[in-house]
Amino acid sequence: MKPQNFLFAIMALVMVQCTPGNQKTKLKFAISFTKEMSEQAQDGRLLIMLSNNDASEPRFQINDGLNGQLVFGIDVEGLLPGQEVFIDETAFGFPFGSIADIPAGTYYAQALINRYETFNLKTGQTVKLPPDRGEGQQWNRKPGNFYSTPQKVEVDPANGSIINIKMDQQIPPVEEPKDTKYIKHIKMQSDLLTEFWGKPMYLGAHVLLPEGFDEHPEAKYPLMIYHGHFPSDFGGFRTDPPDPKMDTTDYSPRFGIYGYKKLEQQEAYNFYQQWISKKFPRFIIIEIQHPTPYYDDSYAVNSASMGPWGDAIMKELVPALENKFRGIGEGWARFTYGGSTGGWEALAVQMFYPDDFNGCFAACPDPIDFRSFSLVDIYKDKNAYFYDSDFKKLPRPAHRDHLGQIQSTMEEANHLELALGTKTRSGQQWDIWEAVYSPQGEDGYPKRIFDKLTGDINPEVAAYWKEHYDLRYILERDWATLGPKLEGKIHIYCGDMDNYYLNNAVYQMEEFLKKTDTPFYKGEVDYGDRAEHCWNGDHVNPNYISRLRYNTMYLPKILKRISESAPAGADLKSWRY
Repeated sequence: MKPQNFLFAIMALVMVQCTPGNQKTKLKFAISFTKEMSEQAQDGRLLIMLSNNDASEPRFQINDGLNGQLVFGIDVEGLLPGQEVFIDETAFGFPFGSIADIPAGTYYAQALINRYETFNLKTGQTVKLPPDRGEGQQWNRKPGNFYSTPQKVEVDPANGSIINIKMDQQIPPVEEPKDTKYIKHIKMQSDLLTEFWGKPMYLGAHVLLPEGFDEHPEAKYPLMIYHGHFPSDFGGFRTDPPDPKMDTTDYSPRFGIYGYKKLEQQEAYNFYQQWISKKFPRFIIIEIQHPTPYYDDSYAVNSASMGPWGDAIMKELVPALENKFRGIGEGWARFTYGGSTGGWEALAVQMFYPDDFNGCFAACPDPIDFRSFSLVDIYKDKNAYFYDSDFKKLPRPAHRDHLGQIQSTMEEANHLELALGTKTRSGQQWDIWEAVYSPQGEDGYPKRIFDKLTGDINPEVAAYWKEHYDLRYILERDWATLGPKLEGKIHIYCGDMDNYYLNNAVYQMEEFLKKTDTPFYKGEVDYGDRAEHCWNGDHVNPNYISRLRYNTMYLPKILKRISESAPAGADLKSWRY
């Protein structure tokens, strides 16, 4: 063979070996949805989820705990029915950053798209977000989201393959709760929120009416607002006792007991019996539904990126409810309470609307001092994921049990969120704090408090958080004007082994409150020994009991407060029949 022919032969062989058809195939998932789901193009977050067990569908096994399964996601825009989109090694995931890192083996695979809608905001920006569809902003249960039936697949990133998955299922609508004698359900369009979001936005409430409401048309009632995560119905109240034959083999890993579902039903029935007894004071209790396109709950305050939720609740919803259900409608006759998110909200609305409430009871509140944003000081620390150190790289924990055992870290919790959604759109805890507290970015989405991938903190955003939502700082800054309006109204409770380290911020708040003067705060801060998240001030019962008694926990203190602070001529009798 002539030298030049030999050279051409070698080049031809190289070209054949390097053509796409001869390259080693890399693992990827080819995902599409059928036209039966929709004939319209879709925007959203496309997820592929893998589980090594069939205990439940993979979409219900995604979390940052020790038993959490695998998820990878990409943003899609204009995805057409039948069009394949690939999730490959470039997609971000959790707990592995890439599908190239998945251990080879047998998995159950499932795809889902969290569908986005376009919002033209009052601020001039356009954003794409998942609207709530009655489920409380839960991506894996959201009505209208497309998903696939789980399928058993063999995965080996070393060998590679293309795994085809079709989304041919759609999550059905949520069934609306029905009114009963005691519980009424209200839904109203908010003018303030509709103006901000550029399309109809709604507020809802589950209203528990007092015994004798219809028989005493002349009575007007104090109002108790129970804040918390999205309630599908009024919780913890039932007019029938639990079935004596009810199965009690269910196990609660959180509390380490069997038969917790029956115990919950019994507590709900006990509450009903108290509610109708002659000695029980007659109140109206409401649980508010205020899910946003970012989370199951708005945090009940005005926000740059989410709009005037605080004003919508206080100036539209609450007056409408008091007018319809004969509330007294004055600040001395309103009280607010809740735990966790609801604990932060109870304290925040008491502070931001100080004349509209006569007391707040904040249990295990989300961070109320951002020097202890869980285990991060957002003002001094440089990184949210790792402790400052010259040489060590020590991760910050995010969740522990009552003995201090760690289940997840800050980096893990936030990387899961990043897999579920970019631009603060995961619908999870760290993202909602950002959506509420951060200034709005030029693109219309909240500015990041820290880089979601690396954890590096943005000091400019931290400064904004401090001035607008750091409750301890705001109280200290404005005590001269706020103090006289809040005297005797602040009550805070937290377990000293809170799972999310929320007790640290409570310590700092207490330190300030104990130093207040002209006036002294005259409230209460209390701690539960070795108590985990949701401890609410009960030193007698275990947490798994007391957490079911929020609606009766604070009544003695509320009645005492009313008797001491009601203005002259106030109605203290019509509701005491």
